[in-house]
Amino acid sequence: MEKQYIKLLNAAKEAAENSYSPYSKFAVGAAVLTKKGKIYKGANIENASYSLTSCAERNALYNAVSDGAKDIAAVAVWTRRGETFPCGACRQVILELAANADVIVNKKSGGIIIINIADLLPCAFTK
Repeated sequence: MEKQYIKLLNAAKEAAENSYSPYSKFAVGAAVLTKKGKIYKGANIENASYSLTSCAERNALYNAVSDGAKDIAAVAVWTRRGETFPCGACRQVILELAANADVIVNKKSGGIIIINIADLLPCAFTK
């Protein structure tokens, strides 16, 4: 599984190249893996009105769901500095759309961190 997660993290790194982050200069890429092996990507898109900014994780998830994916197994997040985990809003959306997903992030020193969304967002608000 780790080999598949490294491929997913590489897709997230590619997605970061499409980040629109002129304000923070903090490019984030995300990639979603379905149980059937399909990958969807997303990048963070900023706006001068900061509250309208959209995170990479949510963009990747919304791309997957818009295409009909209902079997999301993992979400990867990549940044240059590494060890950047989804924000609270993204954690909630991941839990809603991929309740048992693993979240993968790149380490600063290389390698990956894998944590299940339930562990990343304990005591979550659910249906």
